[in-house]
Amino acid sequence: MVRICIYMGSREGHDDSFRLAAETLGRSIARRGWGLVYGGARVGLMGAVADAALREGGEVIGVIPHHLVEREMAHEGLTRLLRVDDMHARKAAMAEHANAFIALPGGIGTLEELFETWTWQYLGLHDKPIGVLDVNGFYRPLLTFLDHTVEHGFLNPETRSRLFAAADPDLLLERLVSAYHAQPATS
Repeated sequence: MVRICIYMGSREGHDDSFRLAAETLGRSIARRGWGLVYGGARVGLMGAVADAALREGGEVIGVIPHHLVEREMAHEGLTRLLRVDDMHARKAAMAEHANAFIALPGGIGTLEELFETWTWQYLGLHDKPIGVLDVNGFYRPLLTFLDHTVEHGFLNPETRSRLFAAADPDLLLERLVSAYHAQPATS
């Protein structure tokens, strides 16, 4: 089963389109028969994407550290909720269960997860596709900055090209799954 790991805010933000995009993405993943892996909370965009996938009958795996069970309100209605010791274990478990990664709008935690996963890819620790869902241009300034780092010689163009971006959830899913299936088979 293809599983998509989603990084996103435990808040909803100030624009209703963020929540709508999260719900659309959750539904799209479930309708394709794929699984969703995320941080295990029932609040913010995290809860929105999980609930949307669950309503469509999708598999949803949540991973939450013990210290965030109350703060982020662990989602007890998931297919599977994994409780882990800390944030490092959370990120490792999420990555282990996923075939690709998407970042929705979020704050410093979302950005940290996105960049760590991208760094792991760059270092050859995995070769799973990564993308950002650029809802209402949320990631446009970051993408422009990343292009700026290429122009100044701090990021090579190949590494930059491996971070996919799209404003439409289905288009982003298609790009990620195409990149996933284009990978050479490993034994």
